[in-house]
Amino acid sequence: MNHILIVDDETEIRESLQTILSEEGYLVTTAATAGEAMTLLRDAPYDVVLLDIWLPDRDGLDTLGDIRQLNAAHVPEVVIISGHGTIEAAVRATKLGAYDFLEKPLSLARTLIVLKNAVSARRLREENKEFARQLAIKGTVTGDSVPMKALRQQIKLMAPTNGRVLIFGESGTGKELIGRAMHAESLRKDRVFVELNCAAIPEDYIESELFGYRNGAIANGPLESMGTFERADGGTLFLDEVGDMSLKTQAKVLRALDEQRFLPVGASHAVHVDVRVIAATNKNLEDEIARGNFREDLFYRLNVIPFFVPPLRDRKEDIPALVKEFLTEFGTQYGRPRVEMSEDALAALKQYHWPGNVRELRNLVERVLILNPKINRIERKHLPMLVYRETNKSAARGEEFATLLEAREAYERDYILKKLDECHGNVSRAAEGLGLERSHLYRKMKALGVTVRE
Repeated sequence: MNHILIVDDETEIRESLQTILSEEGYLVTTAATAGEAMTLLRDAPYDVVLLDIWLPDRDGLDTLGDIRQLNAAHVPEVVIISGHGTIEAAVRATKLGAYDFLEKPLSLARTLIVLKNAVSARRLREENKEFARQLAIKGTVTGDSVPMKALRQQIKLMAPTNGRVLIFGESGTGKELIGRAMHAESLRKDRVFVELNCAAIPEDYIESELFGYRNGAIANGPLESMGTFERADGGTLFLDEVGDMSLKTQAKVLRALDEQRFLPVGASHAVHVDVRVIAATNKNLEDEIARGNFREDLFYRLNVIPFFVPPLRDRKEDIPALVKEFLTEFGTQYGRPRVEMSEDALAALKQYHWPGNVRELRNLVERVLILNPKINRIERKHLPMLVYRETNKSAARGEEFATLLEAREAYERDYILKKLDECHGNVSRAAEGLGLERSHLYRKMKALGVTVRE
């Protein structure tokens, strides 16, 4: 629902506009002064501000300048309204960034048209920002192994549909990359791709992250916030690690999928959306259903088009192509675009079992480049001993690691894996045993390339 702020010192105008625009389906807030308006704008994002040029505490055009200085996420489109309109004022307002200029008495038809166009303009502006951000993220599905060729063919076939997708695969295999590739070839490719990692959000906040909230329903937060479902309206919503949602949240997601509408926390009116959902999980959801941890009806809603992303150990022939891609990415990022890797080093990488999958390989390439800033060719000796210690059992314990950082990471990885094994893969119990918050442990596992085997 689009949020409009009306700023006018005349009570009759504020009330009449609020009534009319509310009936047109807008969420409307009003303010009588520039100071009150700026407070509201700093607390919550608005799509459009209808701003009177004559205000008791500050000139409307000066207020427009203040609005343009807000945090980028909180800058709305501004439509200036005035009972003393002049060409000079209209030109000045436009130069200051106003979307349009309306004269009083307001024409209802023109006001509604300008408002509709202003809402579309702001949405387009926000989507362009998102597209620019997404273009910076490489979305190529790399690899010439048989599984990856089949996966690319499946993406090409299924992406143009609106069917929901459920992607299975271990942590670090590139499930989000598959989701982005699906979106890039879909009918929604010109709209936004919004992602939410369900495992990284504390249980108390995941509902508000999904559906947003209104009227200050979340303590110490802004007055309202748009959730991922609403931000993904018209585009694609990627729900990563969907198997980690609680049963209570699953029930609300199920209803949102069925009805394409939901009720934000603290709101009195439902929000309608048009969203294609792509979900991903590193768990066997059928086992989770049997254990009573996942709703069977939600599984069938999500599992319209199933995808499986194989672990890196099952497609090691893709390692050279992946390494080349990561060397290009990080070489460019660190000003070293011509770094390559020797055949001997690649052979060592192929011998490793890659428990953290592609994510672990990507992290390793970046780490090697950072730790060896002057080389243009990565040899076997530059690789962390962790990669090939399984084929080098005779190495002394103190000689396994080139740096203290590598030794610490290896120890932390082994200790976390040991604790997870003791807890039979239960991340919550492992976090409790380690004295960490669950979300903190999850982030550390992601950084260290640790995957849960249940």
